[in-house]
Amino acid sequence: MQKFHSISRRAASLLVAAFLAGAGTSAVSATQWQALVGAQSADLGNQALAFLPNEFWIHAGDSIRFTFSTSELHTVTFLKPGQTRPPLNSPVTGNFVGCPGTTADGSGFDGSLCVSSGPSTTGLTYTVNFPSANNFKLVCLVHTRMTGAIHVLPLSAPLPYDQAFYDRQAGIDRAGLLADAIGLEGLGYFDALQTAHEVTAGISAVLATGGGSETTSVMRFLGPTMVVHVGDTVEWTNLATPPFHTITFGTEPANLMPPSPGVTLDPDGVRHGVVGSVNDSVNSGFIGAPNQETVLQPQSPLDFTRFRVTFTAPGTFNYICGLHDVLGMKGTVIVH
Repeated sequence: MQKFHSISRRAASLLVAAFLAGAGTSAVSATQWQALVGAQSADLGNQALAFLPNEFWIHAGDSIRFTFSTSELHTVTFLKPGQTRPPLNSPVTGNFVGCPGTTADGSGFDGSLCVSSGPSTTGLTYTVNFPSANNFKLVCLVHTRMTGAIHVLPLSAPLPYDQAFYDRQAGIDRAGLLADAIGLEGLGYFDALQTAHEVTAGISAVLATGGGSETTSVMRFLGPTMVVHVGDTVEWTNLATPPFHTITFGTEPANLMPPSPGVTLDPDGVRHGVVGSVNDSVNSGFIGAPNQETVLQPQSPLDFTRFRVTFTAPGTFNYICGLHDVLGMKGTVIVH
């Protein structure tokens, strides 16, 4: 099992940012604050699943304008205290569930009714107003370990930071998360090399901050071109949490969550498909390790973290992650 830890330089960088900004600033708060949602590398393969920054101190009556910055989908969502977190999409209709649905841009949130943008990508914005003092949790309905905190203070209370500080903090955090992803790529390749015919299907690390949690994630098959012989079996392992991935050959199904018909279970519980023609369509279903043991909750079953395919004929077989092919998550198996 791989274990990934936050890098101390990230904490040090944030301290430097606080020093440069002059903690304790009590300037008059801006009417509208600015934040970013997500960050990505130029090739889209490395993704920061994070609100940048993910913690604000603002005044009652202020608003925050969130700008989406990635090709990966995110939401800006404030659930009511104690509200059950909804799934992203309905398992019946496939439509976005929301909290429920979406609320209009510029909606106010005071904890009495939930507020949510729809799943959004680069260039879109969503503004939330905060009419009363309180402390609120910010979440993304696409990614479970992507959270933030908004501290809404009375008008009489001084604000500790200004927008310039938050801009610097967002830049430092963005750079740190994407740099961490580069290191994760190396670990993913190393893990794949430990066993013959092994591919790492994504890798990530969850990091904690004072405002919540952030995830740095590599949306790539590491060891993407595999050369094997007829009769060989290739195994994919998802080292990312919480992102799910799929291994999908041929026609992409309308519903990627379940495995395709004909996929069986090996004695160790790993899903196993067979590909014998370039015209075959085989889908792993979602693989990943999103479930975490939670106190006072029933023990969850083992996650589906691996997928195997046996190739029974020669050819060049291209595959994708059906969830992240738009980011370039694709691979090839060449069978001799």
